[in-house]
Amino acid sequence: MTIPSPAGPQNEGPQNVAPQNATSQNVAPENAAPHNEGPRPAAPRPAVPRSGGPGDGPARALQRVTASALGPYQSAVVRIGFAATYLFFLLRELPNRHELYGPDSPWHWDLARQLTNGNEAFSVLMWTDSTVWFEAVYALTLLSAAALLLGWRTRTMSVLFMVGVLSVQNRSIFMGDGGDNVVHLMAIYLVLTRCAQVWSLDARRAARDAQRAAAGLPPLRDIVGPALWVLLGPVLVAATLMGGLGGTWWFPALLWTIWLSAAAWWAVNRYLPHGEPRTLLDVLANLTHNATLAVIMAEVCLIYATAGWYKIQGSRWQDGTALYYPLNLDYFTPWPALSDILGASGLMVMVLTYGTVIVQVAFPFTLFNRRVKNVLLVAMICEHAGIALLLGLPFFSMAMIAADAVFLPTAFLVWLGARATIGGRRLLSGLPGRSRTPGKPGALGLAHGPADPPEAGSVKDGRGGTEEPRLQGGGGGHTLVG
Repeated sequence: MTIPSPAGPQNEGPQNVAPQNATSQNVAPENAAPHNEGPRPAAPRPAVPRSGGPGDGPARALQRVTASALGPYQSAVVRIGFAATYLFFLLRELPNRHELYGPDSPWHWDLARQLTNGNEAFSVLMWTDSTVWFEAVYALTLLSAAALLLGWRTRTMSVLFMVGVLSVQNRSIFMGDGGDNVVHLMAIYLVLTRCAQVWSLDARRAARDAQRAAAGLPPLRDIVGPALWVLLGPVLVAATLMGGLGGTWWFPALLWTIWLSAAAWWAVNRYLPHGEPRTLLDVLANLTHNATLAVIMAEVCLIYATAGWYKIQGSRWQDGTALYYPLNLDYFTPWPALSDILGASGLMVMVLTYGTVIVQVAFPFTLFNRRVKNVLLVAMICEHAGIALLLGLPFFSMAMIAADAVFLPTAFLVWLGARATIGGRRLLSGLPGRSRTPGKPGALGLAHGPADPPEAGSVKDGRGGTEEPRLQGGGGGHTLVG
């Protein structure tokens, strides 16, 4: 839905008006006066209201947040980052899954049941203590993380990913760390974002349907989307009737809203693909996406602000020796020799200790200065990479880097995506059966991504697909993300 600007079509002047003193040399032939007539006076130019009035800025801002889902590349990186983080975590803990979250856990199922009844937390693992059920939930969480990473049926997979993350983590809450808390929150936020506009299989399918529409062909009939909706409906009804959705009101409301909205999208796409209801759904989805993106950015700022200000209150951070102690704990030294080298330098320990506090405290105040923000963003990403290497906390670092990615500049992400696409093409072109010539059989087709214009991802599925991303004008990023 596009909001008209204060200067509507009725106030627009002619696009090409000849100057009053124009000669016959610079007048178009069709507008040239006959030789026996004098020069025609120029038509009076109507007064056009100047932009920048009191209501012009808010109108443009409202149009921007309703007409497009902002930060498509940033939201895609957040989606890929958190899905990859939890996927790799589940794969690494695959041999230990029974001891961490399953029937052999020290935090027994009865204890977990008492805790979830007290704090009203949600976990499908609390429905039964069956080992087969635990294996099914663990496998479903792993598969949903992989599908979300690839951007396949992103709306449905984001919901299954959220259910899996909450179920596994709430089963044994004492097994996690700060990174698990971030994944916990972001799994909920991703459900509300349009995070598959670029770099996803959904975007690839949308681009293919757009090509068919340009060729005058109808879009392919979507069967998988309605099938997933039909299969998950009875599960949601049964869980609601049995009281298996936790003790809070917002979680069942969120699941039912998503399930019913999927039906609304299917009906509108099938019967009114070009009508006002379709535009209204787009506006609501864009508003939800943009509001959630703002919440994610505020969440990241809150994490760093609270961490930095709490560090300032500690005596070890004040005297610059805080980093020395974890470098000498066996539990946090996967590379003892490297930790010893770093811990032996008092100057390096002091610089890193004070630098960590300065970066965390200062980052929220630099968001509106793009250059300073980008410098601190690089510093924080390097800091988390160092934590992963020196302290042996790779998944915590991956989660924080994925959260930091919401502030990455759009130009950098577009460049990075283009380089990754070129590298992938070169790598796959060397495989047997792959042609090295673009356009020949075996050449890798590019999904909708940084090399494509945003409009290429906009498609209206006439057969009811609810997962296709939809990009409109102005989706390249906003003030804080570049």
